[in-house]
Amino acid sequence: MLGCKPANFPIEVNHHLGSGIGDPVDKERYLRLVKRLYLSHTRPDIAYAVGVVSQFMHDPHDSHLDAVYRILIYLKSAPDSILFSNHGNLRLEAFTDADWVGSGDDKRSTSGYCTFLGGNLVTWRSKKQTIVARSSAEAELLLKNLICELLWLKLLLKDQGAIHERSMRLYCDNKAAINIAHNPVQHDKTKHIEIDRHFIKEKLDQKLICTPFVSLENQLADVFTKGLSCKQFNYIVCKLDMRNIYAPT
Repeated sequence: MLGCKPANFPIEVNHHLGSGIGDPVDKERYLRLVKRLYLSHTRPDIAYAVGVVSQFMHDPHDSHLDAVYRILIYLKSAPDSILFSNHGNLRLEAFTDADWVGSGDDKRSTSGYCTFLGGNLVTWRSKKQTIVARSSAEAELLLKNLICELLWLKLLLKDQGAIHERSMRLYCDNKAAINIAHNPVQHDKTKHIEIDRHFIKEKLDQKLICTPFVSLENQLADVFTKGLSCKQFNYIVCKLDMRNIYAPT
């Protein structure tokens, strides 16, 4: 891939990748390529794209292989690194988002989140949900894993002698999901996720977390749930403090 023209983002907007699209390709070759994209554990900018192509390892087609090649071409032009700096605080914050019925095969949503400690990106995740959400609000209400991660980070800080007394901010761009989390009266249509709802409400009542609204333009978790345009993708990657350490100053 060294002779290819670099790409500015790792996956196409509205890619519509699904099972059986295109001609079958060599399965072993496809598996080797995808497995070598393990660097997504240190590269949040490709986490969503790698998650998408990983879904077709059992039956890869040429459209899926082209998507893998796209990631490789993007990596060629983007030797980014996450930079950490002292912002003078140890605030715990997180951004969460979900792409409702983003999968064309099973209509499941893709959840994504990222957490910041003192303004520095420390954890992130992009994962297809295990159930089919009945609404976009429900898709974004599945916050239990993120809240558990924030509580774990808070305990980790405590073990290091740093006490985090403020409520941890969990930014969401869906006002309906925020209202449902705070108001039990609106839970008539979400009884099938009652346990998660009680867990979230308990942490809100204890003021361990708060859920401020964030605009779509400033939703950093978008990069973990869907393919973005070049402009929006580069804006979010910059906000995640990813920089090309080889770029001329």
